[in-house]
Formats: sequence, structure tokens, C-alpha cells
Amino acid sequence: MLGGLLGVACSAAPPGELHASPQGVSAIATVPLNGMTSTTSDDTKARMSETTKASLRTEPTSRCPSGMVDVDGRFCVDKYEASLVEVLPNGEERPFSPYYAVDGRKVRAVSMPNVVPQAYVSAFQAHRACVASGKRLCRESEWNKACRGPEKKTWGYGDQREPGRCNDRGKNPILSRYGVWNNATMNKPDLNQMEGTVTKTGERDGCTNGYGVYDMVGNLHEWVADAGGTFRGGYYLDVASLGHGEGCGYVTTAHEGRYHDYSTGFRCCADMPGTNNKRR
Repeated sequence: MLGGLLGVACSAAPPGELHASPQGVSAIATVPLNGMTSTTSDDTKARMSETTKASLRTEPTSRCPSGMVDVDGRFCVDKYEASLVEVLPNGEERPFSPYYAVDGRKVRAVSMPNVVPQAYVSAFQAHRACVASGKRLCRESEWNKACRGPEKKTWGYGDQREPGRCNDRGKNPILSRYGVWNNATMNKPDLNQMEGTVTKTGERDGCTNGYGVYDMVGNLHEWVADAGGTFRGGYYLDVASLGHGEGCGYVTTAHEGRYHDYSTGFRCCADMPGTNNKRR
């Protein structure tokens, strides 16, 4: 039901979407942003290696599509936080900068190691990007199960926090650069290009669990399938705070599904092929 509600809500771009400048949003590893490039050449190659067809291909040792892992035979979840490719009118694809808001462009989600994951994305946009790759946003119960791992640990890797094992000790880029929090500054493309912010997918190789998913705690908040707006797991600046919880139990419900900023990302889930995976 949650997924269905979100699907209805996502049938058209919601009004009031925040906007960041699209300049350079589609450039491949060449456009400088305050002295930094939008994506690296390695990042570009990784994103383009997963085609639409490849995103639906199963792994040799799993029934799950490529880039996803099997969670107890119940559903599939992306191994890594999502990055995006833009789908052009002629059907060709090119990398989408992880430092810009989607702003109505047609994109789809990919799950790849060693790339900068997509931030500046709303729940509605994340849902559409998952669907474009034959997937969907994770239900909250699925996300929680995948994060805690087969041993049901608070932090995935264990029951006690190990600061720095995940990307959970970052700096505050807004205060250090702009000094004020508002819708404009929170969507500036240079924020996550600053040192001490987002890391590449799987870069913290200890930030995983028995299922083999990475970065579910820290790095970026991750939207789940709730039309009212819910993201989980914390991000590089906050993974344990009063009112939100800690680790896999970290939850934010203060924003609508159209909201996005420098901290909001996502990953996709999918029904296990050959099963009737109804609401968990």
C-alpha cells in the first residue's frame, strides 16, 4: 500500500520542488564547480557500465538483479546507495551529476561501487528513478531489515557504534561555507564536493553487514516508500541524535516527499523474482 501511494504521488512532478542551477548538470567529468569537478572519469565509467538491460540481469549466484543482494529470499536490495544516469530523448544515457537536483529530468537509478551517490533528490524523484530501472523504493520494514543484517544489529556491523567505520564523522558544509541554513543554501551543488562530506559507495569497506549491503548508516539519508516522507540511516554529519534514534533506527519524518537537500539520497529494492512479495 505504501508503494502504491507513492507511485500515485509520483505520476507527475510535484509542485513546489526546490531548484538548483542546472548548469553543468549533464557534463561528464569536465565542469568545474568552485574548483572541483562534477564527476570523475572513473565515476563516469562506473555509472555507464550498468545499462538498463544490465540492471535487470540476475547475478550468477543469486536470483536478484545485478547490483542487488538477496535478503533471506524475501526481497532484493541495492548493494550500494543509488547513483543516477540521465535518459535522453533519443534513448541514450549519460551520467547525471550527483551534486545537482534532478529538476524534472528523466533519470534512472544504478547501484555501483566506487561512485559518488546521488544526493539532492526527493522521495518522488527517487521512486521514479527506481521504477525506471525495474525496481522500487524500499518499504520501511525492508530497509530496516537490510540495514540491521541477518544478526539484527543496531549498526549493521554490530550493536555498538564504531565512529569512523561508516561515513559518520563529517563536517558541516553549510555552516563552513554559507553560515546560514535555508532552502537555497541546502541545495548548493558545492556542498557535497567539500572535503569531509560524501564518500564514494563502498569506500568504507567495514560499513556493511552479513547481507553485503554498504553505507546504510551514514553517508546519505535514504528515502523509503512513504508518501508522507520518511528517510532513514542518518548521513555523514548525524547518525545518532535525540528524537531520531541511532544507526539503523535513525528515522526522519519531518519532510514531505517533494523535499530534497544535500543530505538526501536513496537506494532501491525489488521483489524477489518468482515470488509474490506483498507488503511486509
